Amino acid sequence: MTATEAKLLVAKRATEFIEDGMAVGLGTGSTATQFIQQLALRVEQGLRIRCVGSSKASHDLAKSLSIEMTTFRETPVLDVAVDGADEIGPGLALIKGGGGALLREKIVISAARSFIVIADSSKIVDRLGRFPLPVEVIQMATPLVERKVRDLGLEPTLRRDKDGSPHVTDEGNYILDCACGQIADPEQLAASIRGIVGVVEHGLFLGMATRALIASDEGVIEKMP
Repeated sequence: MTATEAKLLVAKRATEFIEDGMAVGLGTGSTATQFIQQLALRVEQGLRIRCVGSSKASHDLAKSLSIEMTTFRETPVLDVAVDGADEIGPGLALIKGGGGALLREKIVISAARSFIVIADSSKIVDRLGRFPLPVEVIQMATPLVERKVRDLGLEPTLRRDKDGSPHVTDEGNYILDCACGQIADPEQLAASIRGIVGVVEHGLFLGMATRALIASDEGVIEKMP
């Protein structure tokens, strides 16, 4: 099974959890894109939902596919959020943010009663840290935050776009991709990073996922925390 086939498989499965009248949080990234496209097919068939996107890209895609979009002012509580992950560790601890939308993704997920993470089996790890941990920072504070995260034993690299310029998030911030090695204590690392002045958000999503749908050669496997 190719990566594209796996993403499509879990995206289709995830739409089965979406019921008429739900408010849905839409993730960002290649797997979330597949989910949005599959969700649009159900909307064409009569499914009535309202959605909040976790990035301009996901919002614009959903809107272009005739999915009704809403805001947190209109819909402060979501029934479910569906998004991908860069790593899935024990207890459904996640690293997210490879697509650059970690701040908005965490906001959307925090507003949802449940969060379904969708991924292929290559994202499953025994311990988080193989994938560089994204940390979103205020532009002005970037040099200060770089020094502080190095003090924590991480190796930060400023994320850049293809033209070499620093990547700027939807909220106007920079991202430091931090090589961690294996993360022995995700909760402690999350607290330490959060305590650095200038950090907006980090890519450790802990205690947030309520279900994982994992595509493998045997089909879709469900995991619970």
